[in-house]
Amino acid sequence: MQNIQFPINFKFKISTISNDFVATDATGKTVAYVRQKMFKLKESVNVYTDESRTQILYNIKADKWLDWSTAYSMIDPNGRVIGKVARKGWRSMWKAEYHIVDQNNQPQYIIKERSAMTRFLDGLLGEVPVLGFFTGYLFNPAYDVTVVSNGSPVVELVKEPSFFGRKFSLNKIAEIDQDDKIRVMLSLMMMILLERRRG
Repeated sequence: MQNIQFPINFKFKISTISNDFVATDATGKTVAYVRQKMFKLKESVNVYTDESRTQILYNIKADKWLDWSTAYSMIDPNGRVIGKVARKGWRSMWKAEYHIVDQNNQPQYIIKERSAMTRFLDGLLGEVPVLGFFTGYLFNPAYDVTVVSNGSPVVELVKEPSFFGRKFSLNKIAEIDQDDKIRVMLSLMMMILLERRRG
């Protein structure tokens, strides 16, 4: 995940029972393959270099068992925690909100969903037989990542119109350093897995 060229595209696989997706950069090169471990009491996600799953880049692991405001630690191959992302409990009922902290537990960024109405309509119509298959073309939530200290945006994640809502685009708005870029990317990977499961 070095020298990444934006935009980054997340494309979920629909041919497997796992919750997994491939991340590719602007050149089409695979920058990560993300796979959520199934049937675990505690969330655990592995980020690999590619679909061969021969080399793990990072692991994202829940700090607590099933909990409304669970934090997820981002761990490098040496076992070092490089940061955490946490969903903000009740605030995320209507619009998703997650906070990103660095390796010293200092707040850095906030991820916020733009529209509560998009979430509501997507969830409502997604339950309607037949029509639910096409909500991936009708409702496309977007998420902004902003700096905690001044609210300035750094990246955005937007769901692209697609069958089963399986494509997302990550676009850079402002420059951030390499460590922060990795933290933000891993946080959005974990967030999108959680949000897709919620509907």
